Amino acid sequence: MPLSPGRMDPQLSETGERIEGLLGALATHGPVAQQRAEDLVALVTNLYGAGLERLLQVLSDSGRLDSQALDALANDELVAGLLLVHGLHPYAVETRVARALDSVRPYLGSHGGDVELLGVDADGVVRLRMLGSCDGCPSSSVTLQLAVEDAIQAAAPEITSIEVDASQSTSRGVISVESLRVRLDLAEAASAGWVSLPELDGLAPGEIGGFRVEGIELVACRMGDDVFAYRDRCSACSQSLAGATLQRRLGGRADSLILACPHCPTRYDVRGAGVALDGDFHLEPLPVLRRSGVLSVAVPTGV
Repeated sequence: MPLSPGRMDPQLSETGERIEGLLGALATHGPVAQQRAEDLVALVTNLYGAGLERLLQVLSDSGRLDSQALDALANDELVAGLLLVHGLHPYAVETRVARALDSVRPYLGSHGGDVELLGVDADGVVRLRMLGSCDGCPSSSVTLQLAVEDAIQAAAPEITSIEVDASQSTSRGVISVESLRVRLDLAEAASAGWVSLPELDGLAPGEIGGFRVEGIELVACRMGDDVFAYRDRCSACSQSLAGATLQRRLGGRADSLILACPHCPTRYDVRGAGVALDGDFHLEPLPVLRRSGVLSVAVPTGV
């Protein structure tokens, strides 16, 4: 099956892990064998990097490396990754970060949120301001860490840290800083990880389904092109959401549905990050993004 433009072959995305595994296996034969293997990988990498640089130079000299071609290269996941490895990416780090944020903005917007890029300093620190209607949402820090940070790291691996500006945290529409990690040290281990769940693509609009991922029970539903996932637990009655129904809100959009708990009267706004319509309750959202062409869900580790 041909890949969509810009999509990376899933087999290619696993190549790096395969190389690491082979190097680790060679390490069992002693430090000399490991060093020779690493030297070989470095030589091959440098050779292909020089060839890639020469290719770009030839295109530039012939007048074919115009803005449209550069944009096409930058939008291809595999090519962009190779350009980053060899320091040949055509766009500056701030442009890449901005484009990365644009890629996750639909997800944030589907939960009533947004993100503003304030700048990137010379030390590689990204400054952001989180915006949205989900003030106090318990999943805000997870959303920031996994959706925003993941996109920024992929687009600009030279970034050292991410800071969330708190200067307007009391104004309407800004997520309270207490619900966020004000500074994200990218060297720290993540408290959650992405798991591919291609079955989510099988959900029809208006359909809800139950799934089990890494030992975690969750419910997911589709509204139009958007897929939402939540832990399988009603925060009001603590019961499973198995058997829950999606209902249209009176006077609401056709693709903006309400999830009704099958065990109690509580109803949740699916697009509104799972906030209850009545009472101080809130479902626990799990971020969903399309990664390498496959819908994936972010699940906490160590649970």
